Amino acid sequence: MSAFSTDSDDTSESQDMTSLATLPYDLLLNIARHLELRDISAIQLSCKSLHAFATTRPVYRNLASALLKRCRALPLHGFQRLSDLSDEQLVDAVNHATRLEYAWLTRGPRPSTSSPYLNTPDGAGSSSRKWYKVISAPPNEEVDWLSPITSSYSLCATKSGKVVCWDVHRDICLAEWDPKERWELWKCRVEFDIRTVFFTMAKILQRSFDDRVMEFVLMKLEFPDDGEPQFSELALFKTIGVVMNVFLLDPSSRLLSAFVWVSSSNTIGLYALLDWDKEEYVFVDTGIECSMSSNWSCILYEDQIVIHSEESDIAHQYFYPISTLQGHVRPSSTASTFTPSISERLGPVTTMSAPFIFPPHTRSPSPASIADLDDDDALDGDAIDGPDPAAEGEPNGDIDDDDSGTVSDSNPFPYPPWYPESAHFVRQWWPTLASVPKLSCTVVLLADHEPDTHRTRYVLAQHYFKVPLIEPGDLVHFPVAAAKASADIHTPAKGFAKPLENGVACSTTASSSSSTTTSSDYDAWTGLAARESASPTHRTGTIETPMMRLWYVSDPFEVVCVLDGMDDDMDPDGAQERPRPLMAVDFGHAVWVEFTYPPELERDEKRLRFVTFPPVTTDREEMTYGGGRTAASLEGVVHTLDVPDELDLDTVETINIDQSQGAIIISVRDGKIFILCYE
Repeated sequence: MSAFSTDSDDTSESQDMTSLATLPYDLLLNIARHLELRDISAIQLSCKSLHAFATTRPVYRNLASALLKRCRALPLHGFQRLSDLSDEQLVDAVNHATRLEYAWLTRGPRPSTSSPYLNTPDGAGSSSRKWYKVISAPPNEEVDWLSPITSSYSLCATKSGKVVCWDVHRDICLAEWDPKERWELWKCRVEFDIRTVFFTMAKILQRSFDDRVMEFVLMKLEFPDDGEPQFSELALFKTIGVVMNVFLLDPSSRLLSAFVWVSSSNTIGLYALLDWDKEEYVFVDTGIECSMSSNWSCILYEDQIVIHSEESDIAHQYFYPISTLQGHVRPSSTASTFTPSISERLGPVTTMSAPFIFPPHTRSPSPASIADLDDDDALDGDAIDGPDPAAEGEPNGDIDDDDSGTVSDSNPFPYPPWYPESAHFVRQWWPTLASVPKLSCTVVLLADHEPDTHRTRYVLAQHYFKVPLIEPGDLVHFPVAAAKASADIHTPAKGFAKPLENGVACSTTASSSSSTTTSSDYDAWTGLAARESASPTHRTGTIETPMMRLWYVSDPFEVVCVLDGMDDDMDPDGAQERPRPLMAVDFGHAVWVEFTYPPELERDEKRLRFVTFPPVTTDREEMTYGGGRTAASLEGVVHTLDVPDELDLDTVETINIDQSQGAIIISVRDGKIFILCYE
């Protein structure tokens, strides 16, 4: 209100507020579903009645759900679940997560004084604490892999083969698994509801390339309510061929999968344990081409194993119902002479494809090169200068216009020359709510080797995606084959025996059903497909689904890589040391160590860099940074993070990020682990 409002204005507003406060609780709660935290905070200041309403648990549960739908985790302690939180704790968690999200998206992270890593779980702590914490690494060991397990524990694998669970608050070792030989950690998954961490370790038994035999041990680390955590072995299994990755799809149903490169046909082999308690396996050649430019992940969707593949311009999903794979089960054995074998070629039951949406042709200058307010001007002045993507002749300067009049922007970093140095697929494994849809995030570090300087420049690409790629609500934007493929996924016992060929999406046979789908839904989808099929102008090449929007850090930079020396057992072909980029990702965030100066200056100073990408949304115009700038034409804004004087970036071995707590976790060569806390 204006300071010059009249008494009558005050009376009128008071009457309006009184009538609002007398509305039924359910109606007020329905209104609150459409409000953000700042609006709820304003309501709390209006009057006693609305303050009482706006501080209730259902209001903050709605706010928590909105955060989780944007893939922003809540800062819980240890293995707390959302249902464990008191009303006051829920309010504090939502307030903290919202402040963190806004701060990191607008001004970047700054040193914190209130992180759970700095205080004990009951909230007791000294106000004189530093903004970072230093704990010990396993003594006389080199850290090969490190990850936070909630704010209370860390799990690290060493180059000697040990796996160690560390108490962050007490700085002591709680449990250790020591196989007395060299194993390498390949995959880790945290199941919060059952307070358990599942992970796989691998070693090579046979060194030949085409017939390489690897042995895996599947482990779990349980955190009981009382007592110390305990390691235990769940299963041993073998693979043959070059294993690309292993996936712990569903510990509750004991489901595991792996991708194996079939060199003779350059295709993907799907290896699966449909129940790791049983001595049996599935190993089929999918016939899916293995491209050097593709990035691969595997996801469980209802009762189907989904192979997710991303090329430089398009993403594919290949569906394998577990009921289909069960027909190809073979017995396994623990005998030392046993090796698995491919049973046959088995194509996917359903395939979906969706093109990426690249940044608009007309873009504002990249904010990645905008100096932070707290950065040293001279330092940023010597930073790498990136190309202007909107300049004439740049890749992004080309745009395509199909017959439908739809304009699509071309790939600004095509393959070649840009190739994926590393790809990171992140899924929601933190505590969440049943109403929150499951999403995934991809962050790809793209590289381009400079032949003149023999150094490599990098950019980052990021997007969100879901399974399936095409949902029923998206079908109005897709042509006939997409509609039919989506109908296969969502409807019972209805498929299309004949492959469809329009390049966007296709379906081959019926797949498993969703219990939420009705026959009227199916009729609507197939009706839409029929109408589009009959239309001579239906779109085929530039169909867009909102989750496929790519965001970039497009000003090239030089990330620091560490050389992992491989011993003879893990590198039987005698390959050279492999470079590992010092980069970590979480939903919508990435952190890395980079060289401060461009190669021509021949200076090796390093800095810690951080970017927050826009949150999940279905509308570009809803994505905004601070100051009213829309994100439709902007990239992730890169910030330089403060680091303690005692942290030497030249000695970093591993790096990780815990967005829920606002922390960066870094291990260094002298046996220390730094937990840097930001707000």
